[in-house]
Amino acid sequence: MTTTKNDSIKTSTLALAALGIVFGDIGTSPLYALKACFSGFHAVPVTELNVLGVLSLIFWSLTVVISLKYVTFIMRADNQGEGGVVALFSLLPKEWRTKRKWVVVVALFGAALLYGDGFITPAISVLSALEGLSVVTTTATPYVVPLTCLVLTGLFCVQRLGTSRIGRIFGPVMLIWFLVLGVLGVLHIIDNPNVLTALNPVFAMQFFTHNGQEATIVLGAVVLCITGGEALYADMGHFGRKPIQLAWYAFAMPALLLNYFGQGALLLSDPTAAVSPFYSMAPRALLIPMVALSTCATIIASQAVISGVFSLTRQAIQLGYLPRVHILHTSNESEGQIYCPMANWLMAVICILLVVGFESSENLAGAYGIAITSTMCITTVLYFEYLRRVRKWSLATAIPLCLFFLIFDFGFFGANLAKLDGGGWIPLTVAGIICLIMMIWARGRAAIWQQIKGLSIPLDELADLMKKRNIIRTPGTAVFLTLSPRGTPPILIHFLKLTGTLSKNVILFSIITEPVPYVYGGERLVIKVLENGINRVIARYGFAESPDIQLEMQKLRSLGITTHAESTVYYLGRETLITHTRPRFWKTLYSFMSRSSMSPPLYFRIPPKQVIEIGMQVEL
Repeated sequence: MTTTKNDSIKTSTLALAALGIVFGDIGTSPLYALKACFSGFHAVPVTELNVLGVLSLIFWSLTVVISLKYVTFIMRADNQGEGGVVALFSLLPKEWRTKRKWVVVVALFGAALLYGDGFITPAISVLSALEGLSVVTTTATPYVVPLTCLVLTGLFCVQRLGTSRIGRIFGPVMLIWFLVLGVLGVLHIIDNPNVLTALNPVFAMQFFTHNGQEATIVLGAVVLCITGGEALYADMGHFGRKPIQLAWYAFAMPALLLNYFGQGALLLSDPTAAVSPFYSMAPRALLIPMVALSTCATIIASQAVISGVFSLTRQAIQLGYLPRVHILHTSNESEGQIYCPMANWLMAVICILLVVGFESSENLAGAYGIAITSTMCITTVLYFEYLRRVRKWSLATAIPLCLFFLIFDFGFFGANLAKLDGGGWIPLTVAGIICLIMMIWARGRAAIWQQIKGLSIPLDELADLMKKRNIIRTPGTAVFLTLSPRGTPPILIHFLKLTGTLSKNVILFSIITEPVPYVYGGERLVIKVLENGINRVIARYGFAESPDIQLEMQKLRSLGITTHAESTVYYLGRETLITHTRPRFWKTLYSFMSRSSMSPPLYFRIPPKQVIEIGMQVEL
């Protein structure tokens, strides 16, 4: 009984925390979603039929896409509790992934699209919150864009401090936010309860028949109410499926629906409120506190997306799809709290440029949504393959379910194609460039490995080589880092030919990234004792972890492997890429990325003073 009670308390606590991290994006959508339908790029006239039709679309979108697709089905496809496009892709059988290159391309593009969302979400969220100042007084309008840039600059500046401290208040602040959303909605629904008839899907169908092609364009604005759907899945590893489900059904979904219907009730009685339906709901005396609360909520929503980009960057590096970049751990307690300076400042610059370029949330809404809808389609496609290859569902079962999801996914995606000339090209271009970089990096690594692999020899031939070369054994420990856990590392052979010496204790150290987020406890290290004082060590890491060779060496000493921290020398290969003909574009770009990537000693946490890099020429 006590255990059940403790579990309930723990689930409730995690659900509260999930409100701050998981639901920040979707929770701030009421600031601009309905506004985008009746004002700006997607505007339709504020009539009773249109208001009820849009509300019906919002209700059924939240119900089918978020509640049914993500919360009920997609979140069951987890990799040791982790979710997201990368985790879903890693669940597919390895031999199946490698044989079907299109799956790799689709998964990489889906991951790259999250970068596009990471650039736009902070910009539109903070901008829409501070636009409330214009509702308070029109004299504040010229200061909205500069203030937004100032808030965003501060937000990106504090990223290096980590989210452990501020994260403690995320949940309570968002709980207040959702309560305010619900209360404001109820107050206006009471004034016009007829708005609840929009629960009938007939109004959504009438909206399309009455508005024709314009209805499809408005659908591109309706999608703004579900932009946090991927976050539900991607952030599952932080809290678990049950706390997220509890937070959604008990707090987030009711509050969002009440607020959207409250805005609709207000529009039915006052069509001029379409300029800013969210802030028009609040009493004028409370507008300043509402702007302050909205700004806090949008900062929290932005923080969740920014942290997600950091995590995605590390996962892509670990899986071999991005070059090494500097990653800092901001917490001694949580492996997941990291800071990536390069990604942080790239996002900061692009976010500020978007705010300055588009100037209002109405204009920026034209660039928002296409990245998320594209990712939604990709997630459904990968989920179908997961059901077939992993869960062994029959076609008769998997096709109807995924086809039903794709009707909504492709509907939203098609509607957002109308945004291409309004800014929708920006996230697609960003995603395309990042996806291209990922593919070129992976191709370059594979090409180099094919060249290096030919220089390796079987381990049983190493003893003959040492005798033939009359190798002199010296005191100390030599650690040779190698990609492959098989055969003799080419760098070791190269070293023997160059120096004619070898330490008495030799460790062939390989790091392998497994298709799981984390590798726990005794499963990390695999040790094989070979001849001539040579040991092979394989360190297994998950794609959500960062390697630490120095820490693993300490573990080896405790396991009886002879190593001395002071006398250990780490040997790394440094490939000089050469081409005998005019290099193709991808080779030039790969060479540039290789030269610009973070040095292995820093990335793998090896003492720099104990590292010797041996150069090898490799034809790319």
